[in-house]
Amino acid sequence: MVTEIQRDDVYRLVDGGAQLIEVLPAQAYAGERLPGAINIPLQHLNRQTIAALQRDRPVIVYCYDTQ
Repeated sequence: MVTEIQRDDVYRLVDGGAQLIEVLPAQAYAGERLPGAINIPLQHLNRQTIAALQRDRPVIVYCYDTQ
């Protein structure tokens, strides 16, 4: 299930153990990233790359749109 959340929700969920995933290109992630986030670029997001995620913890996916 996908749910849009706000900044305060991110803080609360991460404090509660949520996993923070950035789907930004690797170059953007290398330049600036959210503390504690791991990078899985969107074009690499598949069953294999998400296999390492813990299924019993919420997942927060972050991306940006410059348009």
